[in-house]
Amino acid sequence: QVQLVESGGGLVQTGGSLRLSCAASTTISSINFMGWYRQAPGKQRELVASMTDSGSTNYADSVKGRFTISIDNAKNTAYLQMNSLKPEDTAVYYCNAKVRRSVLYYTYWGQGTQVTVSS
Repeated sequence: QVQLVESGGGLVQTGGSLRLSCAASTTISSINFMGWYRQAPGKQRELVASMTDSGSTNYADSVKGRFTISIDNAKNTAYLQMNSLKPEDTAVYYCNAKVRRSVLYYTYWGQGTQVTVSS
């Protein structure tokens, strides 16, 4: 079982920045896939940014060039640096981890953190 605890959300004006943190209860280097998702009211949850255990990153087109995912192995923490925020970035942001054990992948979610961008 892996527990994920997010922090760092809040209210920010358009053009501002926030950094979200996701603290993992396990050695983060054992996690095969780390992702940040978001869900706005009335919309489906979408993948915003991800990083594999090989260091490969992927971003949604809507956040490319503005958001950066990173991992600090020493702190077992993943981050999402969000710059040039827009009102459409307003959502609950969730940390996601996938861990492979034998032939199966197990998926874990954090509780979510609210990000609100005012215009």
